[in-house]
Amino acid sequence: MPRLVEGHARFLRNIFPAKTELFAHLATHHTPHTLFIGCSDARVVPELITDCEPGQLFVIRTAGNLVPAYTPGADSVTASIEYAVAVLGVTDIVVCGHSACGAMTALAEGHALTTAPAIAAWLRHADASVARTKAAGEVDALVRENVRAQLANLVTHPSVARAMVEKTVTIRGWVFDIRTGRVHELNPANSSAAPAA
Repeated sequence: MPRLVEGHARFLRNIFPAKTELFAHLATHHTPHTLFIGCSDARVVPELITDCEPGQLFVIRTAGNLVPAYTPGADSVTASIEYAVAVLGVTDIVVCGHSACGAMTALAEGHALTTAPAIAAWLRHADASVARTKAAGEVDALVRENVRAQLANLVTHPSVARAMVEKTVTIRGWVFDIRTGRVHELNPANSSAAPAA
């Protein structure tokens, strides 16, 4: 905790003064352009890897960047997606997986999750990803298939489906490579990936 307190003091001393006008604007405006759905992994920081300022991204982070398919009833992921798309009017949505993902590694390598039943239940949202990955143990392949599967789940959400019909939102699948810092954009139609432009 002392590290966080010291970090906040440095923020107030070194960063906030240069961004006073930005934060004054953000105090009364919330207009992010992109919904960024990424993994909870501490090594993947959406604002850092996209060089975005506060207020530009609406971020949802879940273990394994999983997006459950829409079902009636409230849950935090569904509510956050609906808020970003239907209320804030984001124009872009990115689902971003990453290299060395702990969730995908556990699934690819068949780790026993008997002592972590909540994690095991959550990772069931990646069953289609696992089924589409040709060989067990291929973490990188599973990471890519998982992004594609989560994009398919995303469009089951009524707010997203409506925005797509109205052509007010663009959806992309990314994989961030932690070692190189590069993002590859996935082609949803096949297994290829290309550097994001």
